[in-house]
Amino acid sequence: MAGHSQFKNIMYRKGAQDAKRSKLFSKLAREIQVAARTGIPDPEMNARLRAAIAAARAANMPKDNIERAVKRGSADEDGANYEEVRYEGYGPAGVAVIVEALTDNRNRTAAEVRSAFTKFGGSLGETGSVSFMFERVGSINYLPEVASEDEMLEAAIEAGAGECETTEDGHEINCDPDELNEVRDALEQQFGASQNAGLTWKPQNTIPVDEQQANSLIKLLELLEDSDDVQRVSANFDIPKDVLDQLGA
Repeated sequence: MAGHSQFKNIMYRKGAQDAKRSKLFSKLAREIQVAARTGIPDPEMNARLRAAIAAARAANMPKDNIERAVKRGSADEDGANYEEVRYEGYGPAGVAVIVEALTDNRNRTAAEVRSAFTKFGGSLGETGSVSFMFERVGSINYLPEVASEDEMLEAAIEAGAGECETTEDGHEINCDPDELNEVRDALEQQFGASQNAGLTWKPQNTIPVDEQQANSLIKLLELLEDSDDVQRVSANFDIPKDVLDQLGA
């Protein structure tokens, strides 16, 4: 696995999900609110809301928190007006980076993102400057012990997925963005709840990164992820396994 998948695996190994659970729940709640506000506040009729709730459940977000976020979004209780913003740029080693955010203050978020890129030798570009190097896909992840490589591949094909990759870190199933809910539901009927599922940017090609560059790159990605406004970060890097293990230690 490369790029976005490698970064997620590093975060899992570091226990970032546990250490930053409150911040994670806040980001998930914001996505639920926006999904409820921009469509019907019923997950059966609103695909985006359905996916947001599924992601929250996969992260073990309490049911009360999920219901509260849906209510706030549908009733506009908190008065916040979040808008979706995408930033694109280059990090160390010329790695292309896409940052997706939900913000109620464009100036604040842009300043935070630009500062992060600058701090680690990167540069922020215009929208569209790197996204052409990625493909928008639905991504579903399972832990390795859930199924064998052959079992997952067969299930993914039957569910209508376009690709299934298995490594020692787990199974990653990719599909057309419009078919994410259907593929996820089919897989979850067979294997239970996924580790995570959602839309992401998959790099078409990856850039090899050495140990020194990898350290700076991961620090950049971590700083971006730490922003309250940032929802997702994708990048087209490929780090050797031994270096990846050191970073995740």
